[in-house]
Amino acid sequence: MRRILGLSFSVKDIALPIGISFFTFQGLSYVIDVYRDTAEDPSERIVQRNLVSLALYIAMFPQLIAGPIVRYHDIQPYLNRRTHSVQQFSDGIEIFIIGLAKKVLLANILGETVTLIMEENAQMINAPIAWLGVICYSLQLFYDFSGYSEMAIGLGKMFGFEFQINFNYPYISRSVSEFWRRWHMSLSQWFRDYLYIPLGGSRTGNVYVNLFIVFLATGIWHGAAVGFILWGMWHGLFVILERYFRTHRIIKCRIPGILQWLYTMFVAAMGWTMFRIVGVSDSLRYYAVMFGLRKPEFVRFGLGYYLNRRLVCVLIAACLACVPWKEVLKEKLPGIRNASGSVAAVLVRRAVLILLFILSFLFIANSTYNPFIYFRF
Repeated sequence: MRRILGLSFSVKDIALPIGISFFTFQGLSYVIDVYRDTAEDPSERIVQRNLVSLALYIAMFPQLIAGPIVRYHDIQPYLNRRTHSVQQFSDGIEIFIIGLAKKVLLANILGETVTLIMEENAQMINAPIAWLGVICYSLQLFYDFSGYSEMAIGLGKMFGFEFQINFNYPYISRSVSEFWRRWHMSLSQWFRDYLYIPLGGSRTGNVYVNLFIVFLATGIWHGAAVGFILWGMWHGLFVILERYFRTHRIIKCRIPGILQWLYTMFVAAMGWTMFRIVGVSDSLRYYAVMFGLRKPEFVRFGLGYYLNRRLVCVLIAACLACVPWKEVLKEKLPGIRNASGSVAAVLVRRAVLILLFILSFLFIANSTYNPFIYFRF
């Protein structure tokens, strides 16, 4: 029962479909692309006259409930004609297994610690524990969502669809702007094509206002809560500042790469805190604990209770997997390019994939229900 201006009334909880924000954006993409007539092949119109094909695009089950967001003009050629091959199906299985392992072997284990810490009363944890919770959540969110995205991309590939990658190692970014070019790329590109550019982009109007509107909309898209809106504005603020500093060449000296990376990770971690806790007052209390501004009444468990041997191993694996080692090794060791295609390398890759699949299956069989984080958006 709610009471406003002396009037009492009841508000019913409305159950919304899982992933409504994702397939709503895909529906909007179809309408806008048809209006613009942005067909890949100029010889054919983009409007879809086959109701089944249109329904397939809107309700494509691999990426329906948590992305990646597929723009209609990207997927239209596959609706009309698709190719299938054993190699394509095999590649899809590989991508699916990697995504499954990210979710089950990394995100789920990290999520257990996140739940213990970030849902605890802020008066019962100290600064090191609070920072551990934020680090674990930053990694959990990445592997949870990128894991689902890769599972969707793999399933799509098995059926003849090519979905774009959704994450491109965002935690190696050296600026917040770069972070958003690597994080949830399908959402960033959707807002770029259907909101930022129509607003004028960087060519007409005030580019800073346009960027602010885009990031405000990004926060609102994630949820109808003040915490999500502040999270979007937080990232928008730093993207705007970076563009202003870059345009006006305010910083003359070259900043070391490690400092750029630390700055980016700090901004991202602070944003993930309000993204996870959502409530403004609760977030502020958590920030106060993180920076030692609020002393705990008593600490229920010490840092060692959370940072056990299993979590340490998972954290190391999660941090290492944030780096594109394949590209790094190819750059540092040119001879490895030829070795990567050898029979031995292929056999090792297959063995690792089989091991990951078996481990994932065992963890699923022995764990409780762990839904994907982005199911709530």
